[in-house]
Amino acid sequence: MDPPKHDLQRATVSGVVAPPNLAKLEGTIRHRAGEILDNLPVGETFDWVDRVSIELTTQMLATLFDFPFEDRRKLTRWSDVATAPPGTGIVDTAEQRRDELLACLAYFTRLWNERAAQSEPGSDLISMLAHGENTKNMAPLEFLGNLILLIVGGNDTTRNSISGGVLALNQNPAEYDKLRENVDLIPNMVAEIIRWQTPLTHMRRTALEDVELQGKTIKKGDKVLMWYVSGNRDTAVFDNPDKLIIDRANARQHVSFGFGIHRCMGNRLAEMQLSGCLGRNS
Repeated sequence: MDPPKHDLQRATVSGVVAPPNLAKLEGTIRHRAGEILDNLPVGETFDWVDRVSIELTTQMLATLFDFPFEDRRKLTRWSDVATAPPGTGIVDTAEQRRDELLACLAYFTRLWNERAAQSEPGSDLISMLAHGENTKNMAPLEFLGNLILLIVGGNDTTRNSISGGVLALNQNPAEYDKLRENVDLIPNMVAEIIRWQTPLTHMRRTALEDVELQGKTIKKGDKVLMWYVSGNRDTAVFDNPDKLIIDRANARQHVSFGFGIHRCMGNRLAEMQLSGCLGRNS
């Protein structure tokens, strides 16, 4: 979406990740990460992605939406359905995908109607949208589009980073030793994991005008893929970019969160969840 509509809708929900609210969520994240890790089985194989990465991020997403906690795994399912092409193991057909996303819309529409009827808006995302001057009259499919952005953005990417991060530390025991010897490296390690693992591989855009870029002609209407994973391994920016180095001096120069008006709204929340989970695991 382009300005000015994009700016107005983004501003409506951005308060959920404003510094005062993040400060309140930090303790919640630490408590939940600790509880999840403390309850992992010892001496037996388990699924880290399901037990840790999905569980932590889905709990947080349910909190942001004030979504019924017992149904929180529906959010995980809808995130998977929204991002998986038919026939790849998540959904079999386009019709199944459409039906499941319409079920998502129906569920959230019920929540929307409940929140909209409240005289005082809550601090959750649905209340913000239902009471926001620039969002309260959204058409159903526009509402669904916003929901999918928030669900996928708040779940899928951070899940990937937590999973990739624990794998990276296991594959690089010397880096893990650095962390155990100096926990002050946690914030920089989180940035390096987000660079190294790159939670979102690419994004497609459409050129609005003819442009020359590094000797290549991109014509108006061309579809252009931006490979975040390539930018994060750019040898002109990062020395030895394929290696995980948790004390890398310029780790925060990664492009995983994007830039400009579409920069990831929940970047600090993602970093807090990685710190709470992987940092505590050290």
